[in-house]
Amino acid sequence: MTTIAYVSNADSGDISVLQAGPSDGALRPIQRFATGGKPMPMAVSPDRRHLYVSLRDEPARVLSCSIDAATGELSPLHEAPLPASACHIALDRTGRWLFSASYGGHRIGVNPIDPTGRAQAPVQSMASAPNAHCLRTDTSNRFAFAACLGGGVVMQMRFDAGSGHLSENAVTSLAVRAGAGPRHLEFHPDGTTVYLLNELDATIDTLAMDRDSGCLSLVQTVAALPPGTAGEPWGADLHLTPDGRHLYSCERRSSSLAIFAVDPDDRLLRLLGRVTTETQPRGFSIDASGSSLVIAGQLSNRVTRYAIDPGSGMLESPHSCMVGNNPNWVELVELP
Repeated sequence: MTTIAYVSNADSGDISVLQAGPSDGALRPIQRFATGGKPMPMAVSPDRRHLYVSLRDEPARVLSCSIDAATGELSPLHEAPLPASACHIALDRTGRWLFSASYGGHRIGVNPIDPTGRAQAPVQSMASAPNAHCLRTDTSNRFAFAACLGGGVVMQMRFDAGSGHLSENAVTSLAVRAGAGPRHLEFHPDGTTVYLLNELDATIDTLAMDRDSGCLSLVQTVAALPPGTAGEPWGADLHLTPDGRHLYSCERRSSSLAIFAVDPDDRLLRLLGRVTTETQPRGFSIDASGSSLVIAGQLSNRVTRYAIDPGSGMLESPHSCMVGNNPNWVELVELP
């Protein structure tokens, strides 16, 4: 398998396409793909054939791209409008619907994806609690959740994968403690555990999800911020390894990556350690095999790839590579 990294560079207006070396894992540029806008969040289709890019300049839109199955290089396919400038996009579990969350527009939306992989105009746009920062479905694809930083809540919704329609759940939201700032969500493969990264206090909440009702409840809160960090906390991103054994979270003020073990019985988090990483890390990604992690530094204009030790979850053998200006989002694809 060959690992391809896609890095969106907001100020360069392009995407760096990088290939990991088969022997040392070092990232090497193979393409600079011009987007014609300000690329930020991205999402990959479940079949790894298409990449979707949110262009955050006006008019707000999503760019659909095809991924060359042999090289990983990108080709443009189609542009479609988004309900508002999206700080986060994601696909549902079928890959037929694209979700968007708008921080400034206080709005969430759903765009259909046609059989050729092209995102189309929105079929739903609805007001959210203030500063929507993420919209995703659970592993069953029956429930959807939106983390809203300014509103201090996680919206709880039902999702119809046939029509792409979102509707209110019986309990419409989970209130998060004041000043936390809900940002990103990650779903454990067990189907009943959700991890919530809070931007403003750089904590991670472990949430239990009821399979029948789709409602969340708080179980645990842990700190991702290193002790003694100067300045206001600034949590950025979190991801699980595919086997659900380890969780990672980056924090921009300290330019650090926190490493957590996930308890196999109760799914609670235990801090294993932290590493200093790229300057002001905004986003990172873990490959489908769970063997590597690639993180982007907004101020270093660089990405670093780490090997993940399969037993301990610790990060090893870093290799860095220059990319464009203001890199902020990473997606990884493994090609046969």
